[in-house]
Amino acid sequence: MADRKPIESWLTDMDGVLIHEGIPIPGADAFLKKLRESGRPFLVLTNNSIYTQRDLHARLRRMGLDVPEENIWTSALATAQFLDDQRPGGTAYVIGEAGLTTALHDIGYVLTDHEPDFVILGETRTYSFEAMTKAVRLINDGARFIATNPDNVGPSAEGALPATGSVAALITAATGRKPYFVGKPNPLMMRAGLNAIGAHSETSAMIGDRMDTDVLAGLEAGMRTFLVLTGVTRPDDVDRYPFRPSRVVDSIADLVDRV
Repeated sequence: MADRKPIESWLTDMDGVLIHEGIPIPGADAFLKKLRESGRPFLVLTNNSIYTQRDLHARLRRMGLDVPEENIWTSALATAQFLDDQRPGGTAYVIGEAGLTTALHDIGYVLTDHEPDFVILGETRTYSFEAMTKAVRLINDGARFIATNPDNVGPSAEGALPATGSVAALITAATGRKPYFVGKPNPLMMRAGLNAIGAHSETSAMIGDRMDTDVLAGLEAGMRTFLVLTGVTRPDDVDRYPFRPSRVVDSIADLVDRV
């Protein structure tokens, strides 16, 4: 890594890196403050498609973390950009929340259950049998199947919740059709984010707490990768993977001086 160019842009996951169960991780505020003061391009990423940029800005601010709306990048935004590139002005049947529906409205998509171009599955706390049945029938009738992210479970104060990947598996079992997942570890989400801030992978770094999504996505997008141990991946887990991060650190606090 010694011959690589200096890091000029930073992408960081949110849950497990900056916050944990609604509480800021020590060092997160200092890291974000230094990024803002440096003027370096940066993005805070999340595979969760429930919230809009404005929602997440407000939620983080209540926790004492100041992240401008334009520095937040979600799987919902990446999905909308992908669809706008692939099929502008299309139609979709959506299972999801405001983060996803707002992103689709913003690109001019019409949300409908009448012969849609796509069935788009995102995150929601209220997956319904009726909505899943409708999705199955529309896919069987020819709608293309897109999912915002492949995460099988999501966190909550009460414990794990079934997430987009689990529901996608149910719909796949019923239709025989697998979705195209836009979110991490698909490097598409990372490259779209880099483009959004005018950054280049050669001089960018990705910080995450998961080997199978954050590190893999950063690696495949051509960025340097930093694994923090404040989230999902434990030290003993790293050697189980056939790839490695550029560096493993205890927490985001260890990266403040790198900005």
